[in-house]
Amino acid sequence: MDRVDCIVIGAGVIGLAIARAMAMAGRDVIIIEAENDIGSGTSSRNSEVIHAGIYYPPASLKARFCVEGRERLYRYCEQHAIAHRRCGKLIVATNSAQHAGLDRIAARAQANGVGDVQHLTGAQAQAMEPQLHCTAALFSPSTGIIDSHGLMTQLLADAEAAGASIAFQSEIVAARVGSGELVLDVVTRDGEAVSLLASLVINAAGLAAPRIARHFKGLPERFVPTAFYSKGNYFSLAAKAPFSTLIYPLPEAGGLGVHLTLDMAGQARFGPDVEWLAIADDREIDFSVDSHRADGFYDSIRHYWPALADGALQPSYAGVRPKLTDGKDDVDFCIQGPATHGIPGLINLFGIESPGLTASLAIASHVCDLAGVVDIGPAREGSRREVK
Repeated sequence: MDRVDCIVIGAGVIGLAIARAMAMAGRDVIIIEAENDIGSGTSSRNSEVIHAGIYYPPASLKARFCVEGRERLYRYCEQHAIAHRRCGKLIVATNSAQHAGLDRIAARAQANGVGDVQHLTGAQAQAMEPQLHCTAALFSPSTGIIDSHGLMTQLLADAEAAGASIAFQSEIVAARVGSGELVLDVVTRDGEAVSLLASLVINAAGLAAPRIARHFKGLPERFVPTAFYSKGNYFSLAAKAPFSTLIYPLPEAGGLGVHLTLDMAGQARFGPDVEWLAIADDREIDFSVDSHRADGFYDSIRHYWPALADGALQPSYAGVRPKLTDGKDDVDFCIQGPATHGIPGLINLFGIESPGLTASLAIASHVCDLAGVVDIGPAREGSRREVK
């Protein structure tokens, strides 16, 4: 049995940010990833938006970590030359009945410490984006876009430079609580069975986190939430978009509505919609995009962009949010340490959906706090290290 100081399960943006923080704080870290690359799940299948922190319930982890993480993420991108842009976002009302919804969003943004949100008339918003149809809008100048793969590549580079290592195509098949330590049984890409004894295990496996947690013999079942899977499909625009700002309708149950986002090359994509999956296991997820769902996209988009032409949309990609509810309630991130479940050295992260990418560095700091580790990442984020 091999003894390890710290194991991070999952090489998405959250796992990589945590591994980086732990390694830079002096912990000996191994990242275990079931796939053959970083960010193969939720982290590479999202809108790549840096959120301002507008929508989330005040005092929630989502609100706190989004606002803190946003500023840290912008600094990190600037210091490491990660492609990003503060392009801003318009949240639009397309009829007068929606104006009260904008007011509620603005009040929540203020309560969350996002003080730069601006009320616009329909004419003011259309002066910014002439092809936009709306009767009123909110403008968020703090919202931006990012190259998420570039971010994850840099996080891994920082972690490895601080001594961390990563094991791809390694599957955790069993886990148990020992006498003050945790044992993971892992099958490697070569089919070799390995047992690892660790003093600290962080389950940041995203969609698979509840399934991984259930492997831990000794962890009471009541601390493992039921997983719900909300699939979001994206369609891209075949031609160049006539917008330079992100366009969001009012939020809907389970998501933020079919919005228009831009990638770093200026290509427009629309999504996600909300498609609840009737599956019991994350390994059953089908990430393909049904082209027939475009009909609903045209209808949603034309509320704020009436000039969208027939046939302009093409299937792009899909992602799945790791939900902790079926969409009826706004549920916060669930991050459990020993103070919650009573098992020393085990930290589980459940339901880390949007704004997880934006909040990743702040979440990593919080996990360090739960583990009793001093996160020195903020002090060293200015030490630029180019990714080769």
